[in-house]
Amino acid sequence: MKKNGITVLTALILISSLVLSACGNGNTNGAAQNGGEKTAPTESNQPAVENAGNAPADAGGLITASDLSKLPNVAKERTDTIIVGLTDPSGAFTPYFHQSGYDGNVSSLLYTPLVTVDDKGLPIAGLAESWEISEDQLTYTFHLRKDLKFSDGSPLTADDVAFTWTLLHDKAYDGDGQLPTLQIEGGEAYKEGKADSISGITVVDPLTITAKLKKPNATALVILGGDILSKAYYGKDYKFGQLDYIKKLHEKPVGNGPYVLEKFIPGQEVRYVANENYYVGKPKTEHFIYKTSEGDVWQYLETGEVDYASFSATTENIDKLKSMGFVNILPYTPSTYGYLQLNLEHDQLKEKEVRQALTYGLDRQSIYVDANQGAGQVANVPSSPISWAYTEEGINAYEYDPKKANQLLDEAGWAKGSDGIREKDGKKLSIHFLGSKNAQTDIFIAVAKENFDAIGVDFQPEIFADFNALVSKVEGGDYDIASFSTPMLTDPSDGVLQFVDGEIKGYDNPKVKELYEKALSSSDIEQRKAVYKELFQLLNDELPVIFTSYKKTVYAYNGRIQNLSVSPFNGLSSSLPNWTLE
Repeated sequence: MKKNGITVLTALILISSLVLSACGNGNTNGAAQNGGEKTAPTESNQPAVENAGNAPADAGGLITASDLSKLPNVAKERTDTIIVGLTDPSGAFTPYFHQSGYDGNVSSLLYTPLVTVDDKGLPIAGLAESWEISEDQLTYTFHLRKDLKFSDGSPLTADDVAFTWTLLHDKAYDGDGQLPTLQIEGGEAYKEGKADSISGITVVDPLTITAKLKKPNATALVILGGDILSKAYYGKDYKFGQLDYIKKLHEKPVGNGPYVLEKFIPGQEVRYVANENYYVGKPKTEHFIYKTSEGDVWQYLETGEVDYASFSATTENIDKLKSMGFVNILPYTPSTYGYLQLNLEHDQLKEKEVRQALTYGLDRQSIYVDANQGAGQVANVPSSPISWAYTEEGINAYEYDPKKANQLLDEAGWAKGSDGIREKDGKKLSIHFLGSKNAQTDIFIAVAKENFDAIGVDFQPEIFADFNALVSKVEGGDYDIASFSTPMLTDPSDGVLQFVDGEIKGYDNPKVKELYEKALSSSDIEQRKAVYKELFQLLNDELPVIFTSYKKTVYAYNGRIQNLSVSPFNGLSSSLPNWTLE
């Protein structure tokens, strides 16, 4: 299984919003929605929709700290360090080679892409100060900023861009970088060992590089504009077909972002120091720390051990945060969606009618909305409501209907046995669920067990305290259902990618692939919107996964922190270099 960050239905409080998540652009950063995230990429968009359900009315704008005198002494004494919590990363901090979305959170501060996106999901300059796209939408020319440097002081030039693009075409590359999907001319020949270089990549001069595609692709600008690796560092030992050497460099990255990795202590923290060579100037705060030890994030925030945390936007949570007095509270609707991954290689889940029955038979409203005091919305398509491609037209809402679920299972030949559990061809309809140990998973299990019992499904949950152990279990295929959320999505194609690239094993629909390619072949928003509407309707019917929810979140942060802003697409990464402690 490819993994940009597998994520399980997890905590109300995981702090992974510091990322411009762009698996879809070849970056492998992630921002957790429900405590972690799986694979998914990026999106252009229109203004955010209004809060759905019964989200608290006062979650509509920034609530400033009411009494900074209540700030714990341990937080007051920090003058040059900001601390944020994060689930323990694996240590693979090289872009395009991450083992989890949490690795992406770490590297998001170590690297800056050529092209980033603004608060509406539209491309803006990063390391590239400008670019041109040919009239036929096939040739992309990037102009780098002058005097760019990597964190070790070495120059960053078009040769480094060419090296990065070439590396991702190596036959041994098995990560999540999407650049090979763009079909750069000569890319396939290089991958097959028939050429020593990629003919469609041209270094014009040290500050200019072009890439020529075989066919138009609406996501090409952002995918080509991903993170850049140092050729001198990552390419020193490069030999075609042999990429294992890069693993040795993961924990000692040479980047070009606002911070430099100082030390990684597994299970405890990731320490950064400001990058003096950062292209817009050294960040305002000298030190940044990801606190990775497991614990109660409420306690960490209350005692001042962390400066920033995220919580489900319930009235109860907001009231509790207000009572602290020393935190600013910022509402946030991320461009993500949650879903239950189904093991479609297991016979009982290969039937569409069974998947639909499980969806009708699961009270998602109670689990994801009511239990969170309205701080959520039931999801039915692979797109966030804030995306320009989002639609509810022609979409089945699969409202909780055990009668309909029973009917579908009856029609599919699953008959209830003497013990009340359905059977077919001598095999019981049993569901093995994998979850992460936290309060949200407890809610899911309690409701799901009752719901599934009512329709004759044997529900067997397995809970993991260690996230990486759960990931290993999923990768081994020993499960029926596991709960995930995507990283932040920038382009609508990012939320659909897992249904066409083999990520969802056992699912291979030519029509889905056809529509996916059709949507990418045009840069016209209205044309693309019509295609995504058809694609969403198809996936909503087939349910290769069970879509679960869109989360509504609030961020709480030390009232001393100035210049913090948040974007549905960039999270906090773009503002973090300007954070200061007043």
